[in-house]
Order: sequence, then C-alpha cells, then structure tokens
Amino acid sequence: MAATIAASGSAFAQQIVVQGNSRIDAETVRSYVVGVSPEEGRRNLIASGMFSDVRVSHSGGRIIVSVRENNTINRVFFEGNKKVEKGTLDSIVESKARGPYSQATVNSDLERIREVYRRAGRGLAKVSVRTVDLPNGRVDVVYTIDEGDKTGVKEIRFVGNQVYSDSRLRDLMTMSEMNLLSFVKTSDVYDPDRLANDLDLIRRYYLKNGYADFRVASADSRFDDAAGGWIITITVEEGQQYRVGAVSVDSRIPGVDGTVLRDELRTGVGDVYNAEDVEKTLTGVTTSVARAGHPFAQVRPTGERDRATGTVALGYIVEDGPKVYIERINVRGNTRTRDYVVRRELDLTEGDAYNRVLVDRAERRLNGLGFFKKVRFSNEPGSAPDRVVVNIDVEDQPTGSFSVAGGYSTADGIIGEVSVSESNFLGRGQYVRLAGTAGQYTRGVDFSFTEPYFLGYRLAAGFDVFNKYSDQTRYSRYVTDVVGGQLRLGLPITEEFGITLRYSIYNTDLKIPNTLKRPYNDCSFPIAGYTQLNPNGQALYPTCAYDGEASIALKEAVGSTLTSLAGVTLAYSTLDNLQLPRNGFYGEVKPEYAGIGGDSKFFRVTGEGRYYKELWEDVVGFVKFQGGHVLPTEGNALRVTDQFFLGPSLVRGFAPNGIGPRDVGSGDARSNAIGGTTYVGASVEVQFPIWGLPRDLGLKGAVFADAGTLFGYKGRRAFDVNGDGFINGFSPVGGCNFSAIGANAITVEPECVNVRDKQTIRSSVGASILWNSPLGPIRFDYAYALTKDEGQKVFGADGTYYGRVGKDQTQAFRFSGGSRF
Repeated sequence: MAATIAASGSAFAQQIVVQGNSRIDAETVRSYVVGVSPEEGRRNLIASGMFSDVRVSHSGGRIIVSVRENNTINRVFFEGNKKVEKGTLDSIVESKARGPYSQATVNSDLERIREVYRRAGRGLAKVSVRTVDLPNGRVDVVYTIDEGDKTGVKEIRFVGNQVYSDSRLRDLMTMSEMNLLSFVKTSDVYDPDRLANDLDLIRRYYLKNGYADFRVASADSRFDDAAGGWIITITVEEGQQYRVGAVSVDSRIPGVDGTVLRDELRTGVGDVYNAEDVEKTLTGVTTSVARAGHPFAQVRPTGERDRATGTVALGYIVEDGPKVYIERINVRGNTRTRDYVVRRELDLTEGDAYNRVLVDRAERRLNGLGFFKKVRFSNEPGSAPDRVVVNIDVEDQPTGSFSVAGGYSTADGIIGEVSVSESNFLGRGQYVRLAGTAGQYTRGVDFSFTEPYFLGYRLAAGFDVFNKYSDQTRYSRYVTDVVGGQLRLGLPITEEFGITLRYSIYNTDLKIPNTLKRPYNDCSFPIAGYTQLNPNGQALYPTCAYDGEASIALKEAVGSTLTSLAGVTLAYSTLDNLQLPRNGFYGEVKPEYAGIGGDSKFFRVTGEGRYYKELWEDVVGFVKFQGGHVLPTEGNALRVTDQFFLGPSLVRGFAPNGIGPRDVGSGDARSNAIGGTTYVGASVEVQFPIWGLPRDLGLKGAVFADAGTLFGYKGRRAFDVNGDGFINGFSPVGGCNFSAIGANAITVEPECVNVRDKQTIRSSVGASILWNSPLGPIRFDYAYALTKDEGQKVFGADGTYYGRVGKDQTQAFRFSGGSRF
C-alpha cells in the first residue's frame, strides 16, 4: 500500500510515500518523518519499536519510506519457572501482549529474567526464548527457564579488620554464607539492597563501640561460575577506639541554660565513644529546647579527636537555625501501608518548624517497623524561601507469615503449631496473630490483636483470647482446661522503660482422672473391680494411695475457678539485641491482684533481672535473678492452683513441680507437690561458640549453675470430707493429728494435708547445647543436682524403715525446641 501527502510545515513541501505497512497506519509513519531530516526520521521509526527495518530514500522529488513491520505479540508464556512466580516475571519483562515484537526488547528481557534468578539464589539459571508464529502477523513469545541449583553467597570475606574477627562481623549481617542448612534458609541469597543494609549495620556497630574513624572502604560482589555462587569481599578501615575525654553543652540561644540541658546527655567522660548515645543526646536536647519555646533550634554535635590519648571531646552546640517551615510532607511508594501509619512516626507535621534531628529520628523509626524494604527522606524547596517540602519514599515489603511448627520437649512432649500472623494488618500497622497447637499433653488456640497507636497516641493497646488444655498427670495428677482473655495497654515512658497495664479474666476447669489407666482419685471414688475396699465399703487406705493418688489439697480445687486479675508490668531494658543479647540489662516487675470478682483472692508479685556481659569475643556471660510471692487476701486460704509450682524454670536438674512443699500424707511421691507462696532463684551461665563449627550454623555451648528454693504453703490443711465434724475421726475440724494413722485407726484416706515445707536451697550445675536453627530455637540441658530436699524418713510401728516421702523430684536431661518450615 502506498500513499502520499504534503509535508506541511516543512520549508520544502514534498510528498512522503509509505511502503510496506499493513497494520500500522501510513499517517502514523509520516508523523515520525515530517519536519526532520530523512536520517533522523529513520532513527525515530526504528526507536518506536514498531518496525524491524526502515529505509528512507529520495525519488523524483518525493521521500520514499519503506518499512518492515514487527510482529504483534499475542501472548507471553513462561516455562520451567518454579522458584519465581509468573507474576514476578510478568512485571519485569517489557514484551507485553498486544505490543510489538522486538528482538532487542526480548534480549533485554532475557537478561532481566537472569538477574531476577541471580537475586533469588539461582545464578546459574539458563533462559532461552522462542516464538510461535500465528496468523495475521501475530506471535506467541515463550521464555523457557532451566532454574538449576541454588547459587547463593559462597563466601563473605573481610579485609583490614583487626579488632573484630570475620565471624563476628558476619554475625552482624543479615546475609549469610551457604552451608548444610541452605536447603531451608534464604538469608544466603545475594541481594544488593540487603548487602547495603548490612554494611550500615557493620558501620553502626563500630561507631557504637568507639571506632569513630571507621569506614567501609569498598564492597566487591562478583559471581564466581567455578564456585557456583557469589563471593563478597568487604574492605574496612577500623581506626582506633576512642573514649569520651570531655563533654560540653554550648547554648547560643538567649534564655536557654546549657547546664540545664546536661540532664539530656547520654555521653559521659570516660565512656567508650558511642554514636548511638550521641544520636539520643541530640534528640533529647532538641526536644527539650523545642518545649522551652524554641522550635527552630538546632543541636549540632562536634568532636575533637586526640589520637595520641585515644579520646574525643564531645560538644553539643545549641543555636537558632533558619526559620524554615514544613510546607508539605509527601509519602510516596506505599502501595499497601496507609499514609497515616507513616506520618504518625514523625514528631513533625505540616506547618511545624523543620528540624533535621527529628527527621532523622523519624527515619530510624520507620526503618525499625519492618514494614518497608527501604525508607528514604529527601527535601525540596517549597513555594517560598522559608518553606520546605519533605518527601518520604518507601517500598512496602511482605509482613505476613504462615508457619507450621513442630517439636518436642520434656515438659510438653511432641507438639505442633500452626499460626498465621500479620504485623501490618490491612496496611494499618496493626499486629494480628492466630495460632493453634496440638500435642501429646497440650492443645489450644489463641488469638492476639495489637494496635500500636491507640486513640492516636503512642500507646500499644491489644487483647488476647485463648483456650488451653494441659495434661499434668506425669508430674501431678490433674488436667486443666483454661478459657479466657486479656486486655493490654502499653505505655512507653522512655526508650528503655515502659509500663504495661493488664486485665485478665479466665476460667480454669480442673479435673482429676480416675480410670483404670489413671486411677488418681480412687481413694475418694473407688473403681469397681479395681480398688480394694475395707469392711465398711470404703477404699482401703493406703492401698488406694499408691497407684498415683492426688493430694486431698488438689482434690479440693476440682471444678471451675474464675479468676479476675488486674496487673501491671514494669520493664526496663538496655539490651543491645533482644533476641541474642551480648551486653545490657533487662528487668521486670509484675504486681497482680486477683479479686475483682471471681473465685480467686490473692495478691501476687513476680520479678526477674538479667545482666549480660561479653567476656571475650562471642563468649557471653549472664546472671539471672528471679523471685515471687503470693499471699491470700480477705482472710482466705489460697487455692492450691493459685500457688507457685516450679521445677527446671527455677533450678535445672529438677522435674516440673519437683521443688517445694509436698503432701507427705499422700503415698504418691512423684505427684504430691502442693505449691508454695515464695520463691527465689539465681543462675549464672556462660555461652560460647563451639570451636571448629561454622558460626552461622547457630550452634553454641553453655555451662551453668542454678540455685533457688520454693516454700510457704498457705492453702487449707484440713478437709472434713465425710462431714462428721472430725478430721480422720479424731482431730477436731481445723486441726490435723497424724499420730492416729500409724495406730491402725485410719483405714480411709486422710482428711488433712501433712505438709513438708522446707526452705532448702536447691542447686545444680550443668552444660547445654543451644541451636538457633532456621527451624527455631532448640536447647539441650544436662544438669546434676548438687543440693536438694531428701524428704522425710518413714518408719513402721516396729521401727522398720520404709523409705522417704516428700523428697524433691529430679530430672537430669531436659530438651526443648521447635521448628518452622
């Protein structure tokens, strides 16, 4: 087809003849040629992507444009992709359905697909393309992918580091090397964004520990075909460690006293220089000056380094800054997270004075949320010289998770859990979690919801709903089914100290099994054909007590108990890492009151403190102190289930419920724990890497020593079971006389609790293997009990020694763990 028109607007009107076009309109072709030189017109047509070949020539005063049209893409297919979803590939290729087919574009698409696979840890993936011809100049484009084996990070090398070893620096990184666990982990996949973040983590670590001259000189990443993975080489310059030689605050604002601002200082003379403390000081001083009526004040840090003495003199200069207001704050790139979730992390809004320190703090907060892959702040001029526009560019990342966990522990047996959680629910920044557990001795379901900004304030409000069934018959002789809920309100007072208000209400249904396999209540309810009876038709005592009979104190708690409890948690933390602390202190105190309705009436307080200190590189020691006390209110005796039952959580080497007051009137030595009201304990532990094993395997060893005790039974001791006004037929109600038992006068179960309540200090030493595996934390403890309550000797009427009752129950080996996959 050929057509001609006059080249309007050209100095020399000429006819343009288009040849070879079949689907593309001739006028469209001319639009690329009119008004330009023939060569430029040819380049324009080629650049349009609609033609595979274009020729422009002159003939008889006319311009002849001969074109060869590209085929039109009908559909784009991907074959062989299993590790990368089709949607991801669709989003990165430029060849699209109903668009023109271009070999150059297809070649670029091939490289884009290979790059996606490199980032997904499949650097050896092979990608090819073929076309399927269809009628009317249409083609299907098929990308065929051979994903190959995983090719992650083979090696991370450090050059120039003398202070900290390669293994320590690799521990700081979220990226890891490939090893035996590569089939389940994804942290060994090369990602340049993750590497950039890791380099910043390393830099901040050095600056936090006094190395003010530190810098990353270079970071080279290359894919090694022979090694089958990425080799990363990081070159650092550490410099020397500095301590703070002097600290000063220089206020240049009239009416602002620099000495008053010293209360905001986090840096002190003699301290190791810490860049994080400098940042906190800048924020504290800036906030304090702004509250004093100087919103444009700027706090500028200064540091004079003395390499000879290894000190740095820190100064904080407070001065009036330029009077610049925030005209507008733009939040960009958030496709899922709501704008207000980003804006509420700022202590600034439109119309406020611009303050760089507060902007930097907002950027740190947003990065710490975990909602975004990256966060970047930038400024641009506003509509006037004293106006500035703040741009916040973010990139959302997945924040939901589905996990299946399974494991085994000596306390809960084989157990499995299925959970679904979302930390940015509906883009609102809310945390939601639903989990169900099932196992040998426990099962349950719980739902949690947390709103981190309740009523628009930085208050974390939430609630929990739960149901848990627990079988305690291996260490005691009962099962419980607990249904309830809790309301929470967290108030952050400072960055280190916070308060959480709690209200809980739950119903505990306690039962004592009484079957042929578990005859734990047959003294009270004889089992036909199994329990021996005396001439009066009652269960013969003590025969019925030696097959696992529950204490009479426990039987008193059978049934439903409603607990309505209000409490508060006071928590203080200076830990450097919440998951794997090396240095710092954590402490909490939890006072609680039960009695706002319900059946339980008590006041309880528990507390715990842990101090961590890195003794040598990767060798961390910590000491732990814990304690608790519960006392009845309103003149009531405590229910046995409201008291403390402790074992390995206080002193390893002892069984669950293996420590504390026991009912020695029960013949069941393993299960006659009746709880105590007071406990104290202390632990010392040193954790260290297992030499010879790769650090990122997560295996560590530990040695420990524990000591503690539980005492102070405050429950009822006398129970008039048959209602005759006497206890055991002899003692008046309220008293207990066990002398009658040995005189063959008592042939039925005693109606009182014979309490052995010794304040014996239990202690143990042991060793552990800890595995912070990709499948979850796993711990093996082996402990040897050094001191324990050996129990009370029992003699017959003729002086025959029958053994001991009421002694502590030990458990040398303890295993706990879980997995996620």
